[in-house]
Formats: sequence, C-alpha cells, structure tokens
Amino acid sequence: MRSALFSAENLEKESQQPGMRLQNSKMLKIELNGEAMARVGSMVAYQGQVHFQALGSGGIGKYLKQRLTGEGVPLMKVSGRGDVFLADFAKDVHIIDMEPGDALSINGSSVLAFDSTLSYEIKMVSGMGFASSGLFNCVFTGHGRIAITTDGAPVVLNVDAPTYVDPQAAVCWSASLQTGYHRADQLGLGTLIGRTTGEAFTMSFAGQGFVVVQPSEERPGHRSGNQQQEQGGLLGGLLQ
Repeated sequence: MRSALFSAENLEKESQQPGMRLQNSKMLKIELNGEAMARVGSMVAYQGQVHFQALGSGGIGKYLKQRLTGEGVPLMKVSGRGDVFLADFAKDVHIIDMEPGDALSINGSSVLAFDSTLSYEIKMVSGMGFASSGLFNCVFTGHGRIAITTDGAPVVLNVDAPTYVDPQAAVCWSASLQTGYHRADQLGLGTLIGRTTGEAFTMSFAGQGFVVVQPSEERPGHRSGNQQQEQGGLLGGLLQ
C-alpha cells in the first residue's frame, strides 16, 4: 500500500528517553514511564499499559477555587508504561521547560499536560480589579515540562517597554511581571478591541519577562458547550 499519508513526517516519532515531546505541531506525545498530568478529554490515542484517573481540578482546594473563580485545569493522572498522544481540537502545541525558581502565569484553559514534578496555584491577577472575567490565572512552579496550546501560531513579546495586550489573546506570561489594565478609551481605542465579548480594556505588563500572545481574540482554550460534551464523553468510560 502506498500513499503520501505514510511519509516520514506522519509516522510516529520514537525516542529512547521517556517524557513529553511534539509528535507534530498539533499533537503531543508522552513516552510514559511513571506518571504525568493531562487535561481531561485530551487523549486521542495510546499504546501500552496506561491507566487514566480523573483528578477534578487537582485536589479539593483547587476544586473550590475553580468553582469560585472559573479558573482551573480539569485534570487526569496518566500512569504506567506506554505512549500517550494528546491534542486539543487541532490547536498548536508548545512545550516549555521550567527550571527551579521559574514561575509561569497561564490561563488554565491553555494547559494541555505537565510533569507531575510541577505544581500550580489559582491566583488573582494583580492590578486587574474586577475589570474582566479573566481575574484569576494558574501560576505554575517547579522543575519539569509543561505543554500549552495556542489558537494559531503565537508571538512571544519581550517586555522591554510598556506592553499592552488584548486579554483574550494573552495566553501566558512571566509571573514576575507587573500586570494592570487600561480602559480602551484611555488609549484612544474606544470599542476597537475585545470584539468577541465587548470588553473595552487592555492588559498592561511591565518589568522583566515575556508575554505569549495568540492570533485569536477568543479566550484561550475556549470551546463550545457541544465540544465540551463531546470531549468529556469520549474519555468518560476510561475515567470510571
């Protein structure tokens, strides 16, 4: 049987080292020898002896915070030996290596998977007041890898000058940055931003660090109710 489908770029990528790596720009592969954390419903295939366990938002404390703030990560623990393939509606997948002392503030809806050596807390975004529903973020710390998704190819802005970003396009940023918000009319933008929700303000960033901006004004990781039901239902049996 012959087809361009079977070209090398589409074949499974093999490695001698366990851990997460990109299978392609839209799919994450975890060569599992132990455990990792992943978004519920993100598994598209697996091979080997792998067990999936639902964890809610990662403990009762995070579950309560998620209920109060709307932020969090619906998690499953993936354990065993084998290969697990993860994706999120064909969004672009990016891997970030975190070192001790690093801290990354990220919308929980953009988290695809992370090493169990990392931990996160749901924290208020400082300086935002009650300007937006994006008042809380997940702050990850520790040593390990985290895979995030963006709706399209992002740009990474180095904050070496006052930086302003549509909050619906801001995926993640250095947790050390100082954040705030400005009303659009103060910047002469009026209602020209935030067109998907009508929120007329921008986030501001100052200090030393970076901001990851996606080319979409939807809230990072946003999906319709039908997509949520479909994704949650596909893995329901495995998590019982």
